Order: sequence, then structure tokens, then C-alpha cells
Amino acid sequence: MLPPTRRRPAGVLASLAALLLFSACGAVLDTAGGHGKDAPDTEVPSISDVAALPDPKAWQGAVDINLPEPDIRPVEENPTPQLPARVTDAQGTAVTVTDVDRILALDIYGTLSQTVFELGLGDNIVGRDVSSAYEEIEDRPLVTQNGHELNAEAMLELDPTVVITDTSLGPWDVVLQIRDAGIPVVVVDADRNLANLASLTQEVADALGLPAQGKLLGQRIEDEAAAAQAEIAEVAPQDVTGQLRMIFLYVRGQANVYYMFGKDSGADALITAVGGYDVSSEIGWSGMKPVNDEGLIKAQPDAIVMMSNGLDSIGGVDGLLDQFPALAQTPAGENKRVIAMDDTQVLSYGPRTAAVLNALAVALYAPDRLPGGGS
Repeated sequence: MLPPTRRRPAGVLASLAALLLFSACGAVLDTAGGHGKDAPDTEVPSISDVAALPDPKAWQGAVDINLPEPDIRPVEENPTPQLPARVTDAQGTAVTVTDVDRILALDIYGTLSQTVFELGLGDNIVGRDVSSAYEEIEDRPLVTQNGHELNAEAMLELDPTVVITDTSLGPWDVVLQIRDAGIPVVVVDADRNLANLASLTQEVADALGLPAQGKLLGQRIEDEAAAAQAEIAEVAPQDVTGQLRMIFLYVRGQANVYYMFGKDSGADALITAVGGYDVSSEIGWSGMKPVNDEGLIKAQPDAIVMMSNGLDSIGGVDGLLDQFPALAQTPAGENKRVIAMDDTQVLSYGPRTAAVLNALAVALYAPDRLPGGGS
């Protein structure tokens, strides 16, 4: 086994990162905002303000959601970090941070950079990953290339005093190169789910010498996610027979990559949080596996969740049905019930969790309130 400081990426999100990097030559999270900087924002009402459909399972048609830029709300303006900050990161590496004036916070969804902004140190960020494309950070230079490949030269040119990242970006040797250059690198948890909203936030905050601010922000994110789930519960069917059977497909047509995400992938928690029935648990589909006709027929989904670029890469819903004719034998296929969300948003969790949950819930229970919401 490799020592902690040289441990290779592991886990479901790291596997997703490998898929993203493998297919990075195509439209794989390689533009600002996931499926294009110029993609129109989807104005999504609160689920508490709309009337749910009498029978959500009967709805026909697809929707594509691109949430507006996040509303950055620092828990404290210009906080004073407690330095030096001494932490043991997610890989068991002891790291001492003495200077947070020049920060790089990099991951596959832009969650870490937004967390730094919400903690109040956004002005100290000197560069960004491709997924961080909101107004407050757009003027910072990119340090990723070809989608989600870290560029060591670009990172070192910015003379960072601390790098916060996870195992969702690669090549991993670049992370080691940055560390070998004497720059403190803190590797945080790569998992993204509802269970670690506060702990992931605290990892970032502790590395920046802002433990108190991290506690406040983590609590706020958890409270907002819980409030969104409570509102969703008011409209979502409570009886399992009325819940929409849902699956999450990861598709990159140009790279011939077709996966269904299952238990412990992060997608299962998302489905459950919006009141859907996670089919993956029923059929014993764990992690992420190549999808096939047999699996789709066994799943019998009422709705399919996808990343927008993935759906685009296969030619939309019609292309998906052409690739997997077996989908026509499922309610989702018959109704063309596909919910696509911007690649950088749908599994990002972190500060945007409540907004993502609300948007998916509206797409499920009140799609008529969204632009292009089927028929």
C-alpha cells in the first residue's frame, strides 16, 4: 500500500473523475457552467410555491436545468484566520498552513472554491478550476486544461501559499509535484453526499484557520438542505408505491461511456432526498457500473436523471432511446421522462445543495413550471 501522502485516488467520485478525464477530449465539463457559458439560466420556483401534478408519473417530456450563478453569502466579511493552521487531511497527511493570502481550491464541481468564498476568503483565491465559473471568480486564471486535468505549470505560476483539493482531479502526480515544491497541499474528502455537508466544509475551514466560520457555514448548509427536504416532503408521495422510480445515468457518447450510478454513488442520496425511489438499492446496483439493456429493464424507471452534457453527447432523449432500445420498455422511455442538470451542479453538494434539491423536486412534481417542461 502506498504511504498516506502518495495514496492514489479511491472511491466513487474518484472513479467518476477517471471517466471524466478519459473522455475529456469531448464535451465533458470542459466549458464554464457545464453545458456552455451561454446556456440560459433556468429560473426555478420554490417547490413550496407551486402546485404538484395530480399524477407525477404520468408526465411526458424532458427538462434541462441550468441553475443561475450562486448567491455568494459569506458567513463573515474579511475574517482573520488563526495561523498557523495544523491539520491532518483526508489522506492522513499532517499539513501546516502558515499563509492563506494566495489560495487555490480545486475540485471537479467547483464546490471547494465556493466554500472558500462563503467562508469570507474569496478575495484570496488566485486561480480556478473549470467548474468555478460564477461572477466572483471568473476573472481568475484557469489552472485546469482539457476538462479536468490539473496543470502544474499554471498552478506554480500563481505562487499559491496553500492548495486545497481532493482526489476528483488529476493527474495525481501534479498534486505531488505541487507538494514537493514546498507548497502546503490539503486533500479533503472527495465524497459528495448529504451526510458530509458540514464535515467537508469544516475540513476546508480548518485548513484556512477559520474553524469557527466553518462551523457556522456547515450548519447553514445543513439547515438549508434540511429545509428544502422538508418542503419537498410536503409534495412528494409518501407511500412507496406512489414514488417515482429513478435512476442516474452517466453518459459520454463521444467516448462510448455509459454508466448507471448505484448505491453509495452520491446519486442514490440525491434521489432519496427529492422523494424518489432509488431503484439501484432494489436491484443491487452498487457504485457505478456499465449500463445494459437487462439492467434498464430490471430497473423499470419512471424518471432518469442525467448530466446535461451527457444527454447532449448522445443526441438528446431520442439518441438515448436509439442507443438503448430497451428503455422503450420502461415508463421513463415511454414518456421520455429525462431530467438533465448542468454537469457542475447536479452532484456538487456543498453550498448549492438546497438549490439542487429544490430544482430536481420541481422537475419531478411540477415540471410544467419549468421552461421546456415536456407536455
